[in-house]
Amino acid sequence: MNITEKILSKKAGHEVVPGEIIEIDVDLAMSHDGTSPPAIKTFEKIADKVWDSEKIAIVFDHNIPANTIGSAEFQKVCRDFIKEQGISKNYIHGEGICHQVLPEMGLVEPGKVIVGADSHTCTYGAFGAFSTGMGATDLAMVYATGKNWFMVPEANKMEVIGDADEYIAPKDIILNIIGDMGIAGATYQTAEFCGEVIENMGVEGRATMCNMAIEMGAKNGIMEPNSDVINYVCKRTGKTESQLDIVKSDKDTPYKRELTYDITDMEPQIACPNDVDNVKDISKVEGTAIDQCLIGSCTNGRLSDLKDAYEILKGKEINNDVRLLILPASKEIYKQAMDLGYIETFLDAGAIICNPGCGPCLGGHMGVLSEGEVCISTTNRNFKGRMGDPKSQVYLSNAKVVAASAIEGVITHPKDL
Repeated sequence: MNITEKILSKKAGHEVVPGEIIEIDVDLAMSHDGTSPPAIKTFEKIADKVWDSEKIAIVFDHNIPANTIGSAEFQKVCRDFIKEQGISKNYIHGEGICHQVLPEMGLVEPGKVIVGADSHTCTYGAFGAFSTGMGATDLAMVYATGKNWFMVPEANKMEVIGDADEYIAPKDIILNIIGDMGIAGATYQTAEFCGEVIENMGVEGRATMCNMAIEMGAKNGIMEPNSDVINYVCKRTGKTESQLDIVKSDKDTPYKRELTYDITDMEPQIACPNDVDNVKDISKVEGTAIDQCLIGSCTNGRLSDLKDAYEILKGKEINNDVRLLILPASKEIYKQAMDLGYIETFLDAGAIICNPGCGPCLGGHMGVLSEGEVCISTTNRNFKGRMGDPKSQVYLSNAKVVAASAIEGVITHPKDL
């Protein structure tokens, strides 16, 4: 059996098979300030008390601080519910983006089943958990019962091998895979990442790749925990390795597809408007004029991303015709970046530093684009109107490319600086 089937089998109490419908207990359920109110509204029609207040997390990250009356009202609904249900232990307000903060708080472990009213909940597969997004009203039933039904997904084995140069990041690897698979290529299937590159990849890069599994339609992205993951989880939870439920796939496991991706000689990958699978080598889009650059989001707002940008921007200034926004994914990352001198360098370069949160990724907070404007971003989606006006455009790349492009005012390969 593969890692996903093993986790679901343990929860179901029997060996599961792809296509089987199961109802199982959930270890953690999450919603944020955008999805909690509809979940709460539905919950109140079916129950009076949540199943376990310590297994529910509510995170304010999409519109924090509130930027409209509507978002303020949404957050008030959440606060009232949190008080009524005693969810204060895992009420996260202004600490950062849910998919970064929950692992930081020690709420994510290998072998767990985690659901969230946000499509990028698949991020936690980086820690060896089965995690997936779901609709807000569906989450209401989880809040009431602690259970959810799933159809056991078929699995794709995606092996990553080879040696890439210093300008390639995990973001390029996952964009390359999405470009190959297509936006619906793994719909309701598991994307299991493995191979020498994955085995040697740190926690942050693994989170980037699993975060974007949904962009090829996958039900979940997942990786077997390596030593970096195990050490991270032990530090955050206070547990020892022997106390963790570390699950690995059997060597003779059958898969729907077994794919190999060799990143040797890969160029930085750019997802061009208006689909994430519209992926091209950077050499095909170099010189494209831009108006805004963004480094942040639940995909690439981590310390390693800020370090990549720092190394490009140190001693330089951004182009006068470009805005550069930087949003650390959490308060912890923000503080680390300050201590390391990254924030000062960004400010000296002319960047705007925003508070930890989702920011312009959904076009509802800071950094909204106007008609005709172009942004190059480390976020996960470039759909039409995603970051503002429907006639704006968004290109996706790694943090080094975004930083280099901010200096030149056009999409730029960092090696050309």
